Amino acid sequence: MAVWATVFLEFWKRRRAVIAYDWDLIDWEEEEICVVIAAVFGIVIYRVVTVSTFAAFKWALIRNNSQVATTGTAVCINFCIIMLLNVLYEKVALLLTNLEQPRTESEWENSFTLKMFLFQFVNLNSSTFYIAFFLGRFTGHPGAYLRLINRWRLEECHPSGCLIDLCMQMGIIMVLKQTWNNFMELGYPLIQNWWTRRKVRQEHGPERKISFPQWEKDYNLQPMNAYGLFDEYLEMILQFGFTTIFVAAFPLAPLLALLNNIIEIRLDAYKFVTQWRRPLASRAKDIGIWYGILEGIGILSVITNAFVIAITSDFIPRLVYAYKYGPCAGQGEAGQKCMVGYVNASLSVFRISDFENRSEPESDGSEFSGTPLKYCRYRDYRDPPHSLVPYGYTLQFWHVLAARLAFIIVFEHLVFCIKHLISYLIPDLPKDLRDRMRREKYLIQEMMYEAELERLQKERKERKKNGKAHHNEWP
Repeated sequence: MAVWATVFLEFWKRRRAVIAYDWDLIDWEEEEICVVIAAVFGIVIYRVVTVSTFAAFKWALIRNNSQVATTGTAVCINFCIIMLLNVLYEKVALLLTNLEQPRTESEWENSFTLKMFLFQFVNLNSSTFYIAFFLGRFTGHPGAYLRLINRWRLEECHPSGCLIDLCMQMGIIMVLKQTWNNFMELGYPLIQNWWTRRKVRQEHGPERKISFPQWEKDYNLQPMNAYGLFDEYLEMILQFGFTTIFVAAFPLAPLLALLNNIIEIRLDAYKFVTQWRRPLASRAKDIGIWYGILEGIGILSVITNAFVIAITSDFIPRLVYAYKYGPCAGQGEAGQKCMVGYVNASLSVFRISDFENRSEPESDGSEFSGTPLKYCRYRDYRDPPHSLVPYGYTLQFWHVLAARLAFIIVFEHLVFCIKHLISYLIPDLPKDLRDRMRREKYLIQEMMYEAELERLQKERKERKKNGKAHHNEWP
């Protein structure tokens, strides 16, 4: 995806150059955040409280799937908060931009665009970053759990890993947001136009509309929003970021984005032709600050995917086990047979008698094994209770941590080198366009040379004529 993002931007440069040349805009120049953190913290508290409530629910279906139920409801609530805050952020961005008092309209648009993108990007992705990199990282361990207000345990990841929670978060948010955007883009103008037609019928009678000229019918359509295509650009940029930044955790994101864009192209065409007034054209050399934002997202996607693969997934722990601790340790192999015993090696031993009073199990497990259980297992790399440092980190933990950091550094440098190589190999201008521009420049220079030569010849003839006339005045 990092390579694709780079190729996409490089080929967009080429396409932009062709469009700018066709419209004669090559040489044209135009004349001239605390609420998000509070919302994320609220979602975290909701997840912490809800998972405990669902775990003690009377219905076995909800009790056995408390983690999934908590994640699903939290995502839906988070989506509603995102939609509400988007309205607030637009007004805040407009206020802050006006307070800056930009000198030109271009500077005003760039400032407003950057603020709106940052507000909505953080609003959309803050909870996703929390799940990817913070969920379950600071919960403590059995017997020493960290608690919120000394009451609720901090939420942990699903037993299969945090990727499940991250995948659910991205899938639900992406589907709901794209569905809502398409509804608002088409449904809102439809409702407004229907209401306008209803008012016209009430004022002039049902037959009066038939005699309206076409320009008056067009005038009764919805005007284009005050920011032009800003909302369309913003939607695509946010979708680009959502698709590339966490693609390692949700590989279906590009497919969902493709299906949405296929549908949205037709919806936008219908909206522009039948529901909106004809927009006023304006000259633009390129997409402005949006391209810089796309490049920034491409760089951020490399970093986040490196952390997702190294920290959120089990890719690195499995490799460390295969090469260092598994049956094939020291043999340079990492096949399926080398993973035998991995689950057991990823679990630590805990003595049940070391539980806190508030965390003691309701039964001693004798109904399963016939005798009371003395030990249980939990997912972590910690020493057993009878070691010199009970529940301290094992050597395997530090090996995994070092391997994760090494992977992040190597992965980022490798991908960035590939990105820069691709950027260097793909020229910004297609060869045929470069040839056309050179020929056009040559023809312009030739025309200027011919015009200058013609002017000099004309002046020479006039000087000869004036000189001859002047000579004839004297006897």
